[in-house]
Amino acid sequence: MRLARTRRTLIAALFAPLALLAPTTAHATTAVAGHLPARHAPGETVTLPVRDALAELTVADESRAGYSRDKFKHWTDTDKDGCNTRAEVLLEEAVTAPEVGPKCALNGGSWYSAYDDRYLDSASKLDVDHLVPLAEAWDSGASAWTPKEREAYANDLDDPRALIAVSAASNRSKADKDPTEWLPPYAGDWCTYVTDWVADKTRYQLSIDPAEQTALTERLAACPDQPITVTLVH
Repeated sequence: MRLARTRRTLIAALFAPLALLAPTTAHATTAVAGHLPARHAPGETVTLPVRDALAELTVADESRAGYSRDKFKHWTDTDKDGCNTRAEVLLEEAVTAPEVGPKCALNGGSWYSAYDDRYLDSASKLDVDHLVPLAEAWDSGASAWTPKEREAYANDLDDPRALIAVSAASNRSKADKDPTEWLPPYAGDWCTYVTDWVADKTRYQLSIDPAEQTALTERLAACPDQPITVTLVH
């Protein structure tokens, strides 16, 4: 089950100080000495401090050659319950649950947009954001994936960091930018945002470009070195 972003942010804030006091060996489940294992397989779960996870990401130049949003099929109804991926995220992250009408139409309800610290009272005012945008994923390795792998990425409900409900205005200001060019308007979300960005790139073993590496390193230096737990897909 997805854990709503607002609840995740609160939990992280409560437990981050404890994590910083934990011994290094407590950071790893399948990781060794705080690093990803030399060999890993899809489905393996690793836990390590976010700065170590950033250091493990491959640094490479990016290319958008051949990209089309249509190469990432979304929003799908994977479990065939009548609600597509967008609706599933909105239902899970609602602060006040909406009524669900025919064809999963959502009426009423309220949501918190972490990007700009706003509460919104209509599903129509929200976008569901791919934390690492589809174009950025393509640039960073998804161009080599199969269509089914890209579809799974675009509809990832298994990791609550991958897709988040935010105000349409903040999502559209972000567009396909990485943290070199864009951070949430609300500075209180910056540490969560860059930590989740590294987690998502780790999950899919996506690369980072040199400027992105610098931006993430500088931003994370001002944040708790929070342990992240990631189930690897690639």
